[in-house]
Amino acid sequence: MLIRKSPDLRHSQVTPRTTYLNRRRFLAAGSAAIGALALPAAATGSKLTASKSPLSTSEPATPLDAITHYNNFYEFGTDKEDPSKNAYKLRTSPWTVKIEGEVGKPKTLQLDDLYKIAPLEERIYRHRCVEAWSIVVPWIGVPLSALLKQVEPTSKAKYVAFESYYDGKIMLNSHFAGIDFPYVEGLRLDEAMHPLALLAVGLYGETLPNQNGAPFRLVVPWKYGFKSIKSIVKIRLVAKEPGTTWVRQNPSWYGFYSNVNPEVNPVRWDQSRERRLGEFRMRETTKFNGYGDQVASLYTGMDLHKYY
Repeated sequence: MLIRKSPDLRHSQVTPRTTYLNRRRFLAAGSAAIGALALPAAATGSKLTASKSPLSTSEPATPLDAITHYNNFYEFGTDKEDPSKNAYKLRTSPWTVKIEGEVGKPKTLQLDDLYKIAPLEERIYRHRCVEAWSIVVPWIGVPLSALLKQVEPTSKAKYVAFESYYDGKIMLNSHFAGIDFPYVEGLRLDEAMHPLALLAVGLYGETLPNQNGAPFRLVVPWKYGFKSIKSIVKIRLVAKEPGTTWVRQNPSWYGFYSNVNPEVNPVRWDQSRERRLGEFRMRETTKFNGYGDQVASLYTGMDLHKYY
């Protein structure tokens, strides 16, 4: 979801796992010692138990160090390495999320409630950014549909709007970030109810690091990465298509649907090819990011050049 081009990540730029873990332990110990902001469980690597999902790809996962040190999280910086340096400021406990709007049973949930909605699953998903790079991540989470079913969407509910946490005291302001806050995103209701749509609470067997969207985030693997909103605090079911951050920022570049479609180039980067993070070779981009067999039916009869 970058709006300017960054250099490709080289192996030499990836922090070794031992250094990364030692740094996290150091930060956690330092915060406790001086009584500063306490690091949440996500920053200390709490283990999660999850069943393996048949929805996973068989492709090898991107190294953890790359996933946690090469991030888009504009609230904590616009360069790829900024979130891993700055997101420790985010406190993820306690955490609440409101689910409201066109629903029969609106709810305000604590983070622990999310773990009770459905059994945790590990799903290894491919992801494609708007720049020419991609990743494969072993997410842990629950189907978004399981949460939405609990609030009982009414017949008026056609879309799902999401909102991220924002605190101007610890995060960039809109002027320096170049986008408006709080960050907002949206899906059509049938997209949100699709089995592939995931509310992720962890990756690589541990709770989410802050820079990856702790304590939980959306994951929609057939869409470009900026659709996967982080650190969610509000979910609202609505009758009309909701505004989204990047569409508001530049509607000629970013469409509401944002499905991976190598035939459409509304942005500055060529979408027909991609480089997997940690690799040097380019590969062809596949429509719907390779999930066409599962999701193409959602868009039957739609002009996907117009509704990009």
